[in-house]
Amino acid sequence: MWVLGLTGSIGMGKSATAQMFRALGVPVHDADASVHALYRGAAVAPVEAAFPGVARDGVIDRAALGARVLGDAEAMKRLEAIVHPLVREAETAFLTKARASGARLAVLDIPLLFETGGDRRVDAVAVVSASKAVQRERVLARAGMTDEKFATILAKQMPDGEKRRRAHFVIDTGRGFAAAEHQVAGIVRALSGPGRRKG
Repeated sequence: MWVLGLTGSIGMGKSATAQMFRALGVPVHDADASVHALYRGAAVAPVEAAFPGVARDGVIDRAALGARVLGDAEAMKRLEAIVHPLVREAETAFLTKARASGARLAVLDIPLLFETGGDRRVDAVAVVSASKAVQRERVLARAGMTDEKFATILAKQMPDGEKRRRAHFVIDTGRGFAAAEHQVAGIVRALSGPGRRKG
């Protein structure tokens, strides 16, 4: 089974692209959704123990947690030390299930794939990209988004040009989603077509 890492900077259309893989029957593991689930489950007790007061009614209050860790590198490291192993467990369980189901291709949707070294855990990487103008327009159209917030987020992400350089596949959503769907279908054929079976 091929494991494809799917990544892309904010506003590039990664979530929509992940849905395109799902529509073609490819199992997709969403790292962000996994974290959301953990903040309602297994991560609640250890995160609350590390950051008292961030749990509300048995669920991690993401805004309260964010206020505690943003801008504090040491606190962020403590949080990641709790959450990352739990996300990896969920990812491993997902891949085990995909293999057992006979899937020829599975996708790991990880926003900070390169930044966290996740590219070392996959067989190939697909980067979702668009022009800076398209990206900016999409992001600033989001509720509550400002130029300052956008700049802060971009500063934490590897530059798009570097991601494209390191990718095996680039999916350009700037030319419209129909064109992107065509590119996704090509990747699925390339990695899971006849004769492309992997362990």
